[in-house]
Amino acid sequence: MQIEQFPTPNMGERRDGALPDSVLLHYTAMGETRAVLEWLATPEAQVSAHYVISPEGAVWQMVPEEMRAWHAGAACWGGCVDVNSRSIGIEIVNTSVEPFAWPQMRAVETLVAAIRERWAVPVERVLGHSDVAPGRKIDPGRRFDWQALARQGLAVWSEAQGTGGADEARFMQDARAFGYRADVPFDTLLEAFRSRFRPAARGGFDATDCARMADLAARYPVDLGAMV
Repeated sequence: MQIEQFPTPNMGERRDGALPDSVLLHYTAMGETRAVLEWLATPEAQVSAHYVISPEGAVWQMVPEEMRAWHAGAACWGGCVDVNSRSIGIEIVNTSVEPFAWPQMRAVETLVAAIRERWAVPVERVLGHSDVAPGRKIDPGRRFDWQALARQGLAVWSEAQGTGGADEARFMQDARAFGYRADVPFDTLLEAFRSRFRPAARGGFDATDCARMADLAARYPVDLGAMV
């Protein structure tokens, strides 16, 4: 994979000796790649990412992987409240209203695979911004093809189907076990969950929501000690 360099000053040291053990995917909400790069390289922006991927599949590195980029903001996964110090951030150029281009998705897959190999990132810690900041952030959104990443072994997925009732308390309990923060309102968490794991779902909370969250919690329970 060819990677161009576009350095930004918006970075720092990872805190408390942390190493990256997760990958965080974003969309830019801006459609012009050059504008994205220039904004992330502006000190006044106070925001950055390790990588930017254009719709054509071109990749730019802005922050060295061993450094802390400023992409997650106020975020939490499991016991980790400094997601920036534990993650590598990838900004995918997309306004949120158009599909993610095929060359772009291939570049995402290639880059995520390489990062996972370099840092031994568990598959369940390839996350979206909406996973770690539900309600505050909605990217990469319902148009992002998480299932395609899962088919490549680069993200988790569930096809569990519910046959019983919809148990809100059990859903929230399983959500916490999987990694979602405990203080998120139910409706907000359901939207974040569906955005990733049931992007075509509309309507009220149902048994399939429960079944899929339970399946993910059972197969990929968050290690709270490892994530502190």
